[in-house]
Amino acid sequence: MEQALEVLRTVFGYQDFRGQQAAVIEHVLKGEDTLVLMPTGGGKSLCFQVPALVCKGTAVVVSPLIALMQNQVDRLKELGVRAAYLNSSQSPAAARDVERMLRAGNLDLIYVAPERLTMDSCIALLKGVEISLFAIDEAHCISQWGHDFRSDYLQLSLIVEEFPSVPVIALTATADERTRQEIVKRLRLRSARTFVSSFNRPNIQYRVTEKVTAKDQLLDFIRSEHQDDAGIVYCLSRKTVEATAKWLVQKGVNAIPYHAGLSTGVREKNLSKFLKEDGVVVVATIAFGMGIDKPDVRFVAHIDLPKNIEAYYQETGRAGRDGDAATAWMVYGIQDAIMLRKMASQGDGSAAFKRIEAQKIQALLGYCELTSCRRQALLQYFGEESQNACGNCDACMTPIASWDATIEAQKAMSNIHRTGQRFGVGHLIDVLMARPSDKIQSLKHDEVSTYGIGKDQSEGVWRSVYRQLVARDLVRVDDYGSLALTEKSKSILRGEEKLFLRTSSLKEGKASTKSRSKKRAGASKSPTPRYSPAPAKIGSGNSLFKALSALRLELAKKQDLPSYCIFHNATLEEMARLKPKTKSDLLEISGVGAAKLEKYGQIFIDAINQHH
Repeated sequence: MEQALEVLRTVFGYQDFRGQQAAVIEHVLKGEDTLVLMPTGGGKSLCFQVPALVCKGTAVVVSPLIALMQNQVDRLKELGVRAAYLNSSQSPAAARDVERMLRAGNLDLIYVAPERLTMDSCIALLKGVEISLFAIDEAHCISQWGHDFRSDYLQLSLIVEEFPSVPVIALTATADERTRQEIVKRLRLRSARTFVSSFNRPNIQYRVTEKVTAKDQLLDFIRSEHQDDAGIVYCLSRKTVEATAKWLVQKGVNAIPYHAGLSTGVREKNLSKFLKEDGVVVVATIAFGMGIDKPDVRFVAHIDLPKNIEAYYQETGRAGRDGDAATAWMVYGIQDAIMLRKMASQGDGSAAFKRIEAQKIQALLGYCELTSCRRQALLQYFGEESQNACGNCDACMTPIASWDATIEAQKAMSNIHRTGQRFGVGHLIDVLMARPSDKIQSLKHDEVSTYGIGKDQSEGVWRSVYRQLVARDLVRVDDYGSLALTEKSKSILRGEEKLFLRTSSLKEGKASTKSRSKKRAGASKSPTPRYSPAPAKIGSGNSLFKALSALRLELAKKQDLPSYCIFHNATLEEMARLKPKTKSDLLEISGVGAAKLEKYGQIFIDAINQHH
């Protein structure tokens, strides 16, 4: 561990390990298999990078995405670490050069995709060199219960078969108990110890609101709170990604699309722009962002529901990796729940798998409709108790009002029953509000007892009621959007218990037909709570910090690197505050290791000394 601490200080420029890093590294250095759960930004990579530099031989890192490999290798090279990757983006000649370095023992770490690792040629290559450890990054991909399941990961148990004496460390930012057990089982980890760090990300502000017009709501959020900030916007479909990115650009936002349907060249160009330029907003499907190390993402926005709470936690965790204030913002509506359930039911999984998926969707809907602290609910989902409300989520900052919706719920559910439990929300609302239509007349739904009993409420209120009934599992949605009652609905219908629902921002109370139609026309302009923008990063208003940031950007552009590969903001902030005069002084700054001191030290010292 003395060597490990020396590596941490001289190579990475940090004085001490954080959290459970030291315990994990000590376990790995003993040659033991290990499972590590550590939140995004918690320092998972150091848990295998430090042992890789302490131990003799080469560490093999299994990584699911080409972009992630390239990103991590670039950063390691800047630290003076001998790192490389093997993947399909390389030319045959480049791959052969990497293989030669590996055989010669000139690499500390090599990154490979699971598809390549399981090839006979790769196994043969690795058997000819000394391997110090295997690190399985994004290990939740191995579990069918995980949110980013990759079938290629299922073959990784061959590591234990082919290299029985080499320790394996599996790492992920999020996994519930079921997923953890499957990771250990499928990888055949031998008496593996599991290290679970706190899932709490106190710098992230969690907010969820009902979807009205998602693009308008998103633009308002960006303009009012995150103008010129880097951010990620997640959408469910490629079509929505393209349309949203194009629309944001038209509105003056520096936005780019990212999804698997784009050509490799366009994806690489857009990813490079996001990583290397400031203030870029990437609009993407959920496949984007796994392991991306960009530290200054100030917001993650979902305009469609993620797959489940694990996915939500992982995706929102890509904001604020630098520890500064960030926002996780989401809008959702009942159509999102319908789409998710349809996708889950039409998948290839077993009946048991689909049942679990449905339960996870229900848990996510419940999270969306919370009136209590969101952070407490997230932590509890992952088995971590929090005694106090966080004070940094919408429920804590703007307490959510509720109303006695028992009668409205009875009307809404009776309407489902009276119309045959096979119609969607739009038709059900038309019946409640007595809106004449050919469909209603042909089905004779103007003759049912619930026809017109909902005229005293607006369409917005009824949509909110139906959405929350689905979230409470009082009403079930099928693949086609039709609503039906569940067993749980009976106690409400019988009047045996009251039902309190969140007060909708669209709740208008009693209104005349004329005023209701006016309000329906202006529904997209419904009021939403206002939040203060995230606090400016420490030092961002400091003239020396600005000068150092400009210098960093200039150096990064010359080398075609992201700025944070030179130094993180936190390092520049410390420089601006302490104003080191010599290389020895600079070495005391967190994030300045020996290689960076040699490469950039004098340049930054000169800039500090020349600043007035």
